[in-house]
Amino acid sequence: MKNSVPREFGTCPFVTAQKLLQGKWSIVILHHLSTATLRFGELQKRMPELTHSTLSSQLKQLESEGLIRREVFPEVPPRVEYSLTDMGRQFRPVLNSIEQWGNAYIAYLHKKEKAGK
Repeated sequence: MKNSVPREFGTCPFVTAQKLLQGKWSIVILHHLSTATLRFGELQKRMPELTHSTLSSQLKQLESEGLIRREVFPEVPPRVEYSLTDMGRQFRPVLNSIEQWGNAYIAYLHKKEKAGK
């Protein structure tokens, strides 16, 4: 039931955030778009383990939730760029906090690994 909306969506901030960020790559995509406006191919190069269809699906989901913007330029061939919306930009401090916590956890893992040897 991946697409089902929890009853608490829109009332509980944690359920709402979890639903918006449910895609496996959502936070990583938002991180990359928080640093620059990128084209699909540029995003794919930054995440080579991500399949074309998964990236496409995640981008559509984030766009439908209002976190990213997809802009198509009338050129031949068409140029499509992705960027954060105003609501997506409000997520930047959260990304910074996740980065800090992630780095602290990585240091913890290294320390734990050394202690186990």
